[in-house]
Amino acid sequence: MARVGRLAGALLAETEGAYYLVGNTKVPCDFRAAGFEPPGEIDALKTPYVRLTPLREVTVAPPVLLLGVEGEELARRLARRFLIERNGSVSDRLFRLVWSPDDPLEEPGPEERDARWLGEIPDPIWQVVRDTVLRCL
Repeated sequence: MARVGRLAGALLAETEGAYYLVGNTKVPCDFRAAGFEPPGEIDALKTPYVRLTPLREVTVAPPVLLLGVEGEELARRLARRFLIERNGSVSDRLFRLVWSPDDPLEEPGPEERDARWLGEIPDPIWQVVRDTVLRCL
């Protein structure tokens, strides 16, 4: 089961022992302190995800989404699901929607959520959802 959390505003995905950073970071990130070799230039408009090289054992910090999609396909699918096309950033609204529309991230709650449905929902259906959410003010 793949684990997906946040790192500096981007998504951090752990799948089959590999780690991917999906999207642009929103705040400065000390990758070494987070347990990774700095990835160099991050520009999600050019490359929506980058593979990270761990320096030590890394645990994805909560809140964590659990997905059944594995490997590089997980990173591709997360980019299609969460990235804002004009700037390559992760949509906080979409992440909160997947986490739970009735359970804000700021309140104490479970550390993990089963989100296998996100990997299984067809792209055209998710596109309707994301267009609606991203259009709302």
